[in-house]
Amino acid sequence: MKRRISSVAALLLTAISALYLGVAAAHGTEDHKKPTTKKAISKDEHPWGREGDPKKAVRTVEVDMSDAMRFTPDKLEVKQGDTVKFVVKNRGKVMHEMVIGTEKELKAHAEMMKKHPGMEHEEPYMAHVSPGKKEEIVWQFTKPGDFMFGCLIPGHFEAGMVGKITVAALSAKPAAKAEGHARHKH
Repeated sequence: MKRRISSVAALLLTAISALYLGVAAAHGTEDHKKPTTKKAISKDEHPWGREGDPKKAVRTVEVDMSDAMRFTPDKLEVKQGDTVKFVVKNRGKVMHEMVIGTEKELKAHAEMMKKHPGMEHEEPYMAHVSPGKKEEIVWQFTKPGDFMFGCLIPGHFEAGMVGKITVAALSAKPAAKAEGHARHKH
């Protein structure tokens, strides 16, 4: 009887090990990075802008993420129409991400991430960054207003891992001076 139980236990252990190794091999050990092949720049418009062309970036902003659940800097000011290249560095020991959006959008997404923590998604306004690594986001801010960025990994957003982006509206052009006939008196 003991021999039969030992055989069943050994068989079960072998099956579990094979299943585990199969899953591990299928998942692989590579980092989950953005594809290295060039893809077309998305023209999808969002309330906070659209994917930018790296060649048209007017500024580069380095954003550090830490396990203290903070971004540095956590406040940015840009002008409407600017294309900004964000170099997002994870200085921590756990996974972090930077996601740009409206406050409403980020809060809704953070709630969804709590319910589905393993959810994978790839959008041009987000960067998932492994510990010690860096990723880039190139974004064109097409509309004025106050927007946010945050880490939507469960618990990070709620711990205060958020920042603010203020996009200043394009200033109105001054009225043209009167020319020609309107300048002289009759």
